[in-house]
Amino acid sequence: MQQSRETDAEIQSRIGALRDGLKALGWTEGRDYQFEYRWPGTDPERIRVAAAELVRMAPDVIVVGNTPSALTLRKETTTIPIVFVNLADPVGSGLVASLARPGGNVTGFTAFEFTTAAKWLEVLKEIAPGVKRAALIFGRSEFSPTGEKFYYALEPAAPKLSVELTPVRVRDAADIQAGIDAFAARPNGGLLAAAEPVALQNRSAIIAAAARHRLPAVYPFRFFVTEGGLASYGVDLNDQYRRAASYVDRLLKGGSPADLPVQAPDKFELVINLQAAKAIGLDVPLHLQQRADEVIE
Repeated sequence: MQQSRETDAEIQSRIGALRDGLKALGWTEGRDYQFEYRWPGTDPERIRVAAAELVRMAPDVIVVGNTPSALTLRKETTTIPIVFVNLADPVGSGLVASLARPGGNVTGFTAFEFTTAAKWLEVLKEIAPGVKRAALIFGRSEFSPTGEKFYYALEPAAPKLSVELTPVRVRDAADIQAGIDAFAARPNGGLLAAAEPVALQNRSAIIAAAARHRLPAVYPFRFFVTEGGLASYGVDLNDQYRRAASYVDRLLKGGSPADLPVQAPDKFELVINLQAAKAIGLDVPLHLQQRADEVIE
């Protein structure tokens, strides 16, 4: 099942974090500002339409949470300030000229380097040493190039860990089920989900398929684990949205995105769900539990 962006509790939590950040800086919603939302999902045409609508409204600042939407907005306007959150490689995608000096009208907060995918695989091997095959699940390139870049970064890491790597390119929950079913037909497998829009929006299908096939899986964000996944390694997105409020504040006060450096995460968190481990017959090594930032029992 695909999560609806409007009702997705995780998305609403991020908006709440942005709202809290603005409140801490003295901004009151309804008096000093108001949000205007668009929920285009992963469909490129819907993203284009939503971006065009927002630009026609001429808002003071736009906050965006994924690469396809950020790139589309950048094509629609070179003047309205845009703050991105939860992106990887904004320089390589052409959103900014450099991290220190973004230039133009776009700046924000990155969540990952693509090489973080190697860390997901390392955690998978630590939590389930018997894994010899790993599938990386991500959206097809027509939705976003992000998943492919995580896969390319992961390719050289897999042989070093004696793991055979398989890409599972998907467009929806049905693709996810079919792809994981096919992958699980052979033994000693494990799953990784890329930090990109299609996997995030269809996380329930990924988590359910992993449980059904008793496959150990590592995810990019904590909310995968609180929703039943085994383990995650990534940034706290709520914290990033809360921090993004400081840039919105400066832009609303007349600052320029070109003068605000892109900020990288300063902390990654490892989260492990022991209930999920028990359900698939997995004993999580004690040293890994001790190293985790959070263990869900």
